[in-house]
Amino acid sequence: MTVVPSQPPGSETEVAATVPAARAATKAAEGADPTSPASGRFLARAALVTASLSIAGSLLGLVRDQALARLFGAGSDTDAFLVAWTVPEFAATLLIEDGLAIALIPAFSMALARRARGAPGDPVRALVAATLPRLCLALATVAALVAGSAPYLVRALAPGLPDPRLAADCTRLTATCVLAFGLAGYCSAALRAHRRFLAPAAIYVAYNTGIVAAMFLFGDRWGVRSAAVGVAAGGCLMVVVQLPSLWRQLASRGPTPCGTGSDAEGRPMQVALVAAVLLFALCRQSQVLVERFLASSLPAGAISHLNYAQKVAQIPMTLSLMVCTVTFPVVARALADGDTERARSRVERDLALASCLVLLGMCAVIAAAPQMVELLFQRGAFTASDTAATADVMRVYALGLLGQTLVGALVRSYFSAGRPTWYPVCVMTAGIAVTSVIGVATVRVWGVAGIAAANALGITVTAALMLVGLRTARQNSPYGVSIRLPQVLAELSRSVCAAVVATAAGAFVAGRPESPVAGLAAGCLTVTTVFVPLTWALGAQGFASALRSASAVTRRLTHGRFR
Repeated sequence: MTVVPSQPPGSETEVAATVPAARAATKAAEGADPTSPASGRFLARAALVTASLSIAGSLLGLVRDQALARLFGAGSDTDAFLVAWTVPEFAATLLIEDGLAIALIPAFSMALARRARGAPGDPVRALVAATLPRLCLALATVAALVAGSAPYLVRALAPGLPDPRLAADCTRLTATCVLAFGLAGYCSAALRAHRRFLAPAAIYVAYNTGIVAAMFLFGDRWGVRSAAVGVAAGGCLMVVVQLPSLWRQLASRGPTPCGTGSDAEGRPMQVALVAAVLLFALCRQSQVLVERFLASSLPAGAISHLNYAQKVAQIPMTLSLMVCTVTFPVVARALADGDTERARSRVERDLALASCLVLLGMCAVIAAAPQMVELLFQRGAFTASDTAATADVMRVYALGLLGQTLVGALVRSYFSAGRPTWYPVCVMTAGIAVTSVIGVATVRVWGVAGIAAANALGITVTAALMLVGLRTARQNSPYGVSIRLPQVLAELSRSVCAAVVATAAGAFVAGRPESPVAGLAAGCLTVTTVFVPLTWALGAQGFASALRSASAVTRRLTHGRFR
């Protein structure tokens, strides 16, 4: 595994684009021209590291879900654990993925920019001293409240659950992840702002390892509660794998400054910004609450089928968003430097690449859903009827993957300048309203598939509204980044057209072989051989950008220049 060097040549961390003297000082300290080929190679290398560990984490996540299905099936016990699983799902979104990190990365980017300008003391340490103790106290309080109110929380989340006591026990155990995930998210944001991607990318490897180990070690004795114990252990491991790297970054400077960042420039994090980011993440994750609330009234196993379908279908989305994870600090730093054009260009390229990647994965999921589910889960307590139900739900759920990816990519653009804005919260609320109304109307007729359809439609509405909100025609936009909406929509339409054709071809081929292995292989191969050339022929730029980055990485590997 390639380790990102402590001072990457040509990194895109120079500052003060409007002040020549400050720019020169920053170049001397941290690298050269941000448009140089070396900068592109650094991003390609960071993406390679992130992609490798993200794939490893996703594979371990599949192993985790396979172990859960094999040991506990898709019955009432698993449903009880999955209600408790709501806590780590919310915590991950709020504190690691879409919440705290979106607020913290711009804050650390501004502190790094001030450090490069020669601000007195160390603005980075001042930011840590001003925010980390308060954050730990707040998270510990929330974790205690969740554990104490577990029975009432379970009753509110899933009023029709057959075994609420088991769900409450699991919820008390998973409540510890509120503090652990918050610390993990804080470390990840700080490291990514410093352009260190190895340790943050490894957190889900550590997390899923802890869950899998706990289930196999204690499953016979504690039943499904062992999975909740694994969640608690995995959350601690997420922090442990990052602490050494973060300590080196904070200890590499001079003595801790006397100030605490109380001056206006030294307080890049605003209460309104944090509130807006966390409320957006809360609204987005509340889709899970709507789904499980509606599914709790269906026969036992409905929540489990929805969960297994989501976990598999979301893998393409997770992998496609890794490019935004790598480039978000670049966008935030460009805006801290005042270079809005570089930020806009980066965001548009990210949208093109992420949409192509997720659509390719979506095609494969829809085309070969039964084969995927059978190979992954159909063993032990997970029966053939569970496979059929899960595959049907997964195909419907996959229709919303493009919307999920666009929302995840675009929200970073809204908050990358470190300014509070309530537009994302409003449009996410509108999306949740659509999900709730459609879900209530369809759950009695279509069951879990109706819930999945409501999810897909609601997130697609949110993505469309978020695209409109960033258009360049908007006057006096409060956001740091705007996009050229006609060009972005044209790019998306090319990829969607290719996806429709590739899905039809892949589904036709995947259903021919009797063996699920042969069907899955044939379906995925057909999807790839149709989708990639077709996007190229239609003029989509997403894969062209990916190929350029891959070419840069390959050249460096070929010449032995990765060290």
